[in-house]
Amino acid sequence: MKKIEEYVRTIPDFPEPGIMFRDVTSVLQDPDGLKLAIDSMIKLLDGVDFDIIAGAESRGFIFGMPIAYALGKAFIPVRKKGKLPCETVSAEYDLEYGKAEIEIHKDAVRPRQRMTIARAVVKKPDILILDDSASALDFATDAKLRMAIRDMENKATVFIVSQRAASIMYADKIIVLDDGQIVGMGTHEELLKQCEVYQEIYYSQFKKTEDEKEGR
Repeated sequence: MKKIEEYVRTIPDFPEPGIMFRDVTSVLQDPDGLKLAIDSMIKLLDGVDFDIIAGAESRGFIFGMPIAYALGKAFIPVRKKGKLPCETVSAEYDLEYGKAEIEIHKDAVRPRQRMTIARAVVKKPDILILDDSASALDFATDAKLRMAIRDMENKATVFIVSQRAASIMYADKIIVLDDGQIVGMGTHEELLKQCEVYQEIYYSQFKKTEDEKEGR
């Protein structure tokens, strides 16, 4: 059975010299490739608690909509600047060949709704960087995210940037920063013994968690 990567076509020097463009139209043109792509993304969401699937223009529309339909979830289109008619919130990001800005309607996501983002995981990268990705997640969902990353077939090297001790305590190596300076390095167990800053972060957060569970 072919892997999804084998269906993706690479176009060199597009849209500018030096860029290796990953063309997914070759996936869409093949019934087996399209089914494999959709089914693979749905499988990654097994056991994940979420309310909304967001898809960025335009590949996110192509793959996000059938996944939302199959799972009975809402879908939010993330569009290029100036394409949405109502009040929006926007974010700018860097491309290999410049910058771009995307928007969603301000009322697209309600308080406490959970949005799933699976694109980076589906691409099976060799290196995965999660920059404060768990800041808006509850602890149960954060744990499921970390479990999904550990179970990735290709065993990517994962860098996690987080202010939450629970998100990184099982990492092979933890680097503790304080005011831009490295003040500790080691495993969770080692840092609990040796690093005062890590001790303060860990015990303050876990005491807060226990207080919340007990309603204090």
